[in-house]
Amino acid sequence: MAKDSGAATLVTDKAMWQELSEELQDTQVKLVLLCGEGDVEPSERYALIDLKQALTKQDSTFKCHQSKVHDPAYLVYTSGTTGYPKGVLHAHRALLGRLPASKFWFDLDDSTSERIMHSGKFNWTYVLGSALMDPLLHGHTVIAYEGSNDASTWPRLIQKHQCSIFIGVPTIYRQIVQKTKYQSRDLPSLKHCMSAGEHLSDEMQQAWEQRFGKPIYEAIGMSEVSYYISQHKDADVVPGAAGFVQQGHYVELLDADYKPVATGEEGMICIREDDPGLFLHYWQLDHETSKARHGGYFFTGDYARRDESGYIWFLGRKDDIINTFGFRVSPHEVERVFKAHDAVADCVAIGEEVGTDKTLVSICVITEAGCDVSEDDLLDYGLEHLAKYKAPKKIYFMESYPRTKNGKVLRKQLIQDIQSRGSN
Repeated sequence: MAKDSGAATLVTDKAMWQELSEELQDTQVKLVLLCGEGDVEPSERYALIDLKQALTKQDSTFKCHQSKVHDPAYLVYTSGTTGYPKGVLHAHRALLGRLPASKFWFDLDDSTSERIMHSGKFNWTYVLGSALMDPLLHGHTVIAYEGSNDASTWPRLIQKHQCSIFIGVPTIYRQIVQKTKYQSRDLPSLKHCMSAGEHLSDEMQQAWEQRFGKPIYEAIGMSEVSYYISQHKDADVVPGAAGFVQQGHYVELLDADYKPVATGEEGMICIREDDPGLFLHYWQLDHETSKARHGGYFFTGDYARRDESGYIWFLGRKDDIINTFGFRVSPHEVERVFKAHDAVADCVAIGEEVGTDKTLVSICVITEAGCDVSEDDLLDYGLEHLAKYKAPKKIYFMESYPRTKNGKVLRKQLIQDIQSRGSN
């Protein structure tokens, strides 16, 4: 990323610098701002500055740069779930594009002071936006914690810092419910929670509300536009639905001819190019940029359908949707059902090719510690809770999945691993 971006300045921790410096020989990095404790050997190649010491000597007056809305503001990289990470260049107007999420997901009110905590790391755009840019733009307080943690860490910190909003991923919510004894009375400051990154199962949504008496609002987003579909306090949380397109974003579900699909029909989620939150372009990848833009829209590659009430039902990327015996099956729907099983800690549904034009729905399952469940038990569970063509035909028990640095499952790699397991 340092080489691809052409960055001249690096901010890093002193503990990482010795190892990292050896990897930056062919980059343009010249200035290094070092955080943390300890001493670092001087360098002939790099200008090294102790950031903490430098800040104490820095003049607090400065001159603002008069940026324009379309001027480049920041460069982030995709998670790399569908290929090598791409640089995504955003403009200063990105903060305007994030205002709908502040209202229709966060429910931020500038007349009150919120205290917001996120369980994720700041190398993820989910955290960069929802735990930094959005709250600070509106003058709210962020509690950031990046130390060692377990399931009890987050409720303990919510309690200690009187947080009103907690933001996490489904795994964190599941661990808190299953591995701690915290109750709603222990977290009286909590107003609501937020989740993204993967689908939160209906069972976990219900378990959280029963334990803590507060809802978890989900959202869908991507590095190129942040979060633009979400649940919010003024609408019921419908099991399986991703929520609504936030007012202020310009989104259509289009067919192969770039025409809007009818209610209930499957279409690609496409964002109009004048949406203020949409990125400028992929960094040094003109072909990738032009490939993703058609007829005044940015094509996300994600598919969904909209019901009569306006709820969006997320289906996934085209490559992830399982084509089995003439039916199209969303892996997210299968996963949502299986995550409600008491013995299932996590699961990933895949399409497994077992012959020419023959694809089966299979599911890779990580079981809860101490739970004993057989393949037949899970196959029967699928038939009981899903239409026959959606129910998995094969179960794979696993201990882990291949993931990106941000924890997203690499589905293509998982399918390859399953295939290689079969060939062996």
